Formats: sequence, C-alpha cells, structure tokens
Amino acid sequence: MERKHVKQPLTIPQIDFIREELKKDAFALRVDHAQPNENIQDRINEASLQLKNTFQDIRKEGKILREKIVLIKAKVAPVIAEAAMNPDIYSLFDELHADNEYMYRHNIGVGIIATYLGMKLGLSKENLSALTLAAMLHDVGKTRISDSILEKPGKLNEAEYEDMKRHAIYGYELLKNIPGIPPSIALTALQHHEREDVQGYPLGLVGKDIHIHAKIVAIADVFHAMSSNRVYHQAMPFYKVIEQMNRDMFSKFNPEILMELVSRLMSTLVGKEVMLTNGRFGTIIMIDPYNPLKALLKTGTKIIDLRMEKEWQIERIIG
Repeated sequence: MERKHVKQPLTIPQIDFIREELKKDAFALRVDHAQPNENIQDRINEASLQLKNTFQDIRKEGKILREKIVLIKAKVAPVIAEAAMNPDIYSLFDELHADNEYMYRHNIGVGIIATYLGMKLGLSKENLSALTLAAMLHDVGKTRISDSILEKPGKLNEAEYEDMKRHAIYGYELLKNIPGIPPSIALTALQHHEREDVQGYPLGLVGKDIHIHAKIVAIADVFHAMSSNRVYHQAMPFYKVIEQMNRDMFSKFNPEILMELVSRLMSTLVGKEVMLTNGRFGTIIMIDPYNPLKALLKTGTKIIDLRMEKEWQIERIIG
C-alpha cells in the first residue's frame, strides 16, 4: 500500500541549513534595520498641516503665489527628504496611510515615496529636489474641484468623474507660470495620470512623451492610494497592492521604476511581523527577489515557506 506523504513543518534547528540553500536560490537576506528618527512622525504631521493650509489658501485665492512655493520648499520639502532617507521606510506608513484629511497626507505620502524612488534611481540633487516639489504639488489642481466630489463617500458618476479628471489640467494651469520653478513641476501635475499604454488622461500620451518625474509620481500616487483608507473605499490588503502593481508593471507603468519600488520596499520588510490571509502571524526572515510576496516566515518554532503554501498570502504588515 502506498504511503501518503504528509508535509512536516520545518523547525528552528533547520533554519541555518535553509538559509544557505535559499541563498543559492536567489533569496535575499537582510538583518539590519535602522530605527526611524523619533520625531519624524511629528514632523510629518506638521508638514501635512502646512500643506493643508497652503492648499486652502490656493483654493481661496484661485492662484499660487511664488511665496507659497518658497514656504513649501523651506518647511515641507526638508521633512520629505528626511523621511525618504529612512532605510526602513515602511515604518512610516502608519502616518502616510492615515485616512483623516487624506488629500493633504496623500501629497506628503506621495512626496516621500517619490523622493525615496528618485534617490534609489540615482537622480541628481537638483533633479531630486524638483521631483520632491512636483510630488507634493501633483494634486494641487484638486483645489479647484468641489468638496462634494472630493468627499463623496460613494463612487463618482460619469459627470463627476470627468470633472475630477480635470484636476490634472487645473494643476498645470496653476503651476505653469510661476517664476523660478522648473517646467517639470507643472508637467508632473498635468501628466501624473498618463500611462505607458496610452490609456491615461488627460491627453492619452504614449510613454516616451511622459516626463520621468510624472512616471515616478504616478507609481507613488497609485501605490499610496491603494494602501490607504479613503472616503469611498478601505485600504487594499498588502498582497493585493503588490499583486496589482506587478500586473501593471509592463502595461500602465514604467517597469524599471516600478520594479525598483517593489524590490526595495520588500527588502525593508525582513524582520517585520506580518499577518497572513489565514489569520496566522509570522516574522519575515527572507524575501525572494523574483517572487517577493512568497517570503520565508518564522512562526513560533516553525518556518513557513510561502512558495509552498499557494493559498496563503501576506495580508498586512504589523510592524
């Protein structure tokens, strides 16, 4: 009679052997984590409030004074740059994903993610500074969209959606004539909803015609939006966000930039506690760079290889 094979869980004494074998199989192991600055969360809150006040002034005045740009560069941009230099960027996501006053925190979150990406892509100091400002102001055109649309708890109807889409053009109009700022700032506001496959808006541009800053901000924008609670939907589970981004890698977004974000982000999660879709908890000990969601986890005295567990996924990051 043929004996049925029963899969046995791996135990702690086997970890060293597994590590060596999985290293050969292109797994990446990291054990060092820099602790975030104790005050960075407070500074992010202050930066969000500063941006909120600036956007409210723009809504009232119907224009952006150059003095407002100078203020943002002096008060908000340094916080974005500091946060983006944190190698354990996921530790900031509780604040970046806050659902209260989403519009303003979203611009801060996109600024941090875009700046982080720009650093990893090797942008020059001047280029990186312009990207940070562009990311913070990418949604400034929403100051011309009515609150009834911005805060609508349900899905927008067709007319409302068409109105919402105009924020890209409004942002460009607000930014294009401000003296002393690079043209890329206005272009990013105009193009951050354009897509590589020509399915974006407002102009339906092809990838080669989209500014590099707009490509970076587009990825940061979508990643942060999917990961956040908003008035009309809850944050998507972590694995769903990564799966969706991976599906869009060779269609909507620039694959080089998106791959950089996914691989860098996943590498920061080694040592993090996570909750799986089956309700179990574990700590990530290894990440497969070719299939980052299929990590190696330690749960109590056992090791779980998500490559072998087809039904289990990382639901969310605990910390």
